[in-house]
Amino acid sequence: MLAAFLLTLVAGGATSIGAALGVMGRGTSPKLLAGGLGLSAGVMLYVSFMELLPEGARVLAGGGEVSAGAAAPAVLAFFVGIALIAVIDRLVPSAVSPHEFSGRMDGGGETELRAPDEQAQDRALRARLLRTGLVTALALALHNVPEGFATFVAALQSPEVAVPVVAAIALHNIPEGLAVAVPVRRATGSRAKAFWLATMTGLAEPVGAVLGFLLLAPLLSGDGMGAILAGVAGVMVFVSLDELLPAAEETGEHHTVIYSLIAGMAVMALTLLVL
Repeated sequence: MLAAFLLTLVAGGATSIGAALGVMGRGTSPKLLAGGLGLSAGVMLYVSFMELLPEGARVLAGGGEVSAGAAAPAVLAFFVGIALIAVIDRLVPSAVSPHEFSGRMDGGGETELRAPDEQAQDRALRARLLRTGLVTALALALHNVPEGFATFVAALQSPEVAVPVVAAIALHNIPEGLAVAVPVRRATGSRAKAFWLATMTGLAEPVGAVLGFLLLAPLLSGDGMGAILAGVAGVMVFVSLDELLPAAEETGEHHTVIYSLIAGMAVMALTLLVL
């Protein structure tokens, strides 16, 4: 049991690698910010449509062929997930205190004093990025709880099979850490806050393992697991389209966003093939 928990911890801890990449350097350039957000959106969209939603439908269909009727509960759960995260999104503050910022932007070069109108634009951008980071962290944490439980169960049943599974999950957790760390670093100017918030999303995996083992095993099986998988797919699609991509486009680096989006899909495709 200890070995299974440690493997789950390793998989979730890989988020810290992405978090570290997101806070490195003296500042976050628009191109890096656009690339990180676009990459993360690609990862989340691909895994939602190609893994979570189909797998949820398969589980709800009893493991057999997924007919139109059998897919209906998964589709319903998908849109319920979207509705839930939309409500939560409305509850996240859309602005932050202007007193947190001095009007000085931490870019790659020297710090310079900005005009009042530029200070207002800076505050608005940072508020949007902080909102994006918080909602993304919540979505990924929700995704990581059942993922951690599944990893834990696989390790309990067959450690030999669990090792490549853990490696694949760890690999795709790296861009997840980047997805949270980049906007939070840019919004707050704090490497520590960005790193630890991103790391906490990864720690949802070992937490999910423990909770699943102790309390949630009946829920995270059968129809319950299928509904959760489809619902989390809806959550991740909403976050990608409502938060990540709009924030990435606001950097003005459109082509970087698109190329990174495709790269994120390719990264997730490779990890799922390994998985």
